[in-house]
Amino acid sequence: MRITDQEYFRSCVARERHLAQLLGHAHIEECYESAGTLWDNNQALPQWTRDWRACGPLMTAYGITVSYGADSAAMGATTVQFAEHPSRDRAVMYGIVKEVIFRLEHHLATCAVS
Repeated sequence: MRITDQEYFRSCVARERHLAQLLGHAHIEECYESAGTLWDNNQALPQWTRDWRACGPLMTAYGITVSYGADSAAMGATTVQFAEHPSRDRAVMYGIVKEVIFRLEHHLATCAVS
C-alpha cells in the first residue's frame, strides 16, 4: 500500500537527513520554504532519494550494485518493492540510500565493538 505523496516526501527527507548525520553533518535545519533541508554553510541537503545527480555519486562511492526483479530491486542487504514508490527510479534511489545507511550503521556498530 502506497502512502500519500506528502508522507513519501517526508520519508525521503528523513532518510536524507539520517544519511547526512551519519556522514558527519551535525548542523541540519528544516527549511520549509524550499521544501527541504539545509546543512553546513546553508548548502542544500543533497536529494539522494530524489535526484540521480546526487544519488549516482553516492552509489559509486559505496560500490552499490543493483539487481532487478520483476517487482523489486535488491542492493546488498536492502530490497525495495516498486509498488511502494512513485516509480522504479525513485524506488532504486530510495533503496541505495537505505543500503548506504545500513552499511554506515553496520560499520559504526562493528567499530564500537572492536
